[in-house]
Amino acid sequence: MEPAADTPQDAPSATPCLILCTTCRAGRTLAEGEVPPGQILHDTLAAALAAHPAPPVTLRAAKCLSVCAQGCAGAMTQPGKWSYLLGRLDQAPLADLLAYAETYAAHPTGAVLPSRRPESLRGAVLGRLPSLTDAPQESAA
Repeated sequence: MEPAADTPQDAPSATPCLILCTTCRAGRTLAEGEVPPGQILHDTLAAALAAHPAPPVTLRAAKCLSVCAQGCAGAMTQPGKWSYLLGRLDQAPLADLLAYAETYAAHPTGAVLPSRRPESLRGAVLGRLPSLTDAPQESAA
């Protein structure tokens, strides 16, 4: 599911964006011509979102997110919120990915504490980055 042609890629959005690595091999060596698990996950999620009455997330593809040892990878992002790098997404049910997106969207800074994540995504966060716009201010711990 790509942004509408008349919408700039960097325009602020009220809907989070999940960027999935379509070249992720989930730690496997692929046979010639085999579709990467990352592409399968992207296509499966795209079909689920197309059938969803109110998709909680837009979907974009990326060629590589450079976390190849962490299974299928993605990034959840939205202007004005923290962005999260996620791994092992191939092990999560689609309903859990959608629930994570809904929780991310509902929180003012995008924080999804481990206790609020679906069980399959409790260990999925590999890192986070502050927003370039309206970055949430936090004191150093």
